[in-house]
Amino acid sequence: MGADNLQVRMRRRPVGMVDADDFDLVRAPMPVPGPGQVLVRNTWLSLDPYQRTRMDAERTYVDPMQVGDLMPGGTVGVVVESRADDVPVGATVAGWLGWQAFGVADRAALRVIDPQAAPPSTALGVLGMTGVTAHYGVVEIGRAKAGETVLVTAASGAVGSVAGQVAKILGCRAVGVAGGERKCRYVVEELGFDACVDYKAPGFEAALAAATPGGVDVLFENVGGPVMDAAIGRLNDFARIAFCGNVSQYNETEPYGLRRVRDLLMRRVTLQAFVIADRRDHWPKALAELGAWYRDGQLRGREDAVDGLENAPAGFVRMLTGGNLGKQLVRLH
Repeated sequence: MGADNLQVRMRRRPVGMVDADDFDLVRAPMPVPGPGQVLVRNTWLSLDPYQRTRMDAERTYVDPMQVGDLMPGGTVGVVVESRADDVPVGATVAGWLGWQAFGVADRAALRVIDPQAAPPSTALGVLGMTGVTAHYGVVEIGRAKAGETVLVTAASGAVGSVAGQVAKILGCRAVGVAGGERKCRYVVEELGFDACVDYKAPGFEAALAAATPGGVDVLFENVGGPVMDAAIGRLNDFARIAFCGNVSQYNETEPYGLRRVRDLLMRRVTLQAFVIADRRDHWPKALAELGAWYRDGQLRGREDAVDGLENAPAGFVRMLTGGNLGKQLVRLH
C-alpha cells in the first residue's frame, strides 16, 4: 500500500456542460481509521447524474460542493485495515467514499456484501442505489399494477433499465424512451421491454402514441424537458408520475419549463419527486426482492466501465452526453 491517496476533486464549477478541465487529479495523505472505522481500498466507483447537480452553487437536496471538494460517489472496495469488530480485513463493502483510491468510513455507513452471491460491482447498480431507486419509484410511488402501462424515460440507463424490468415482473406493459436505435434495441431485446421509442428520431411523438395505444398509467421520469412534455401528453386519468431525474437539464444554463402542466390538472395526475436517500427504510425490502429476481434471471443489468481513477472525469462526461449503455462505472486498479 502506497503512502498517499489518489483523488479527484472539483477544480471549478462547470458552466453548462461539464468537461474534464473542471476536475483536478491530486495526491492526498493516506487516511487513517479511528475507533469503529475501516480503511477501504476502492475497486469500483459509481458515476451518476446527481453528481453534476452537486457541482452547481445552488442547493439541491443537500448543500452544494465547494471548489476543491472531493467528488462524491458510491463505491465498492476491500477492507485493508479495520478497527470495527464485525468487519474483518478482506471484507467487501459498499459505501460512499467518493472519487478516490482509498477511503475511511464508520462501520454504520458501510454495507458488507457477499462477492460470491453476485459480482461486487452490482452493489452499485442493479443491487445498489440505482436498483433501489427504480424499485421504489415503480412499486411505492407508481403503485404499478398488472395490466397497466408503465412508461420509462432514459430506459437504457442505470435506473431506467431496472424500472422497466420491475414493471414487467409486476405484470405491466413496459415502454421505454431512449436515444438512438442501438439503445432501443437493447431495451427491447435484452431487457424485455414491450417497446422502446427513439426520442432522437423524426416523428417521436407519433411513435410514442403508437407504442402506448391505451395511454400511460405510470410514468417513471428520468429526463425532463421536451421528452417529459411528450410523455405527459400520453397520460391516462389518475396516472402517477415518479419524478426521479431531470438529466436533460443538468447542464443547461437556461432551464426548460414544462408546457403541458394543464394536462396534469385535467387528468388528475399525481406527481411525486423523490430522492432515494430519503427512504433508507425501503432499502431492505428492495434489495431482498431485487436480489431474488437477479438470482433467478428475471433481472439483468449491463455495466459500462472505464479503467482508472484518472479516467473518471472522461467517463462522467461520456455518461452525461449519453455515450454509455447501462450503469456507468469506473474500475479502479
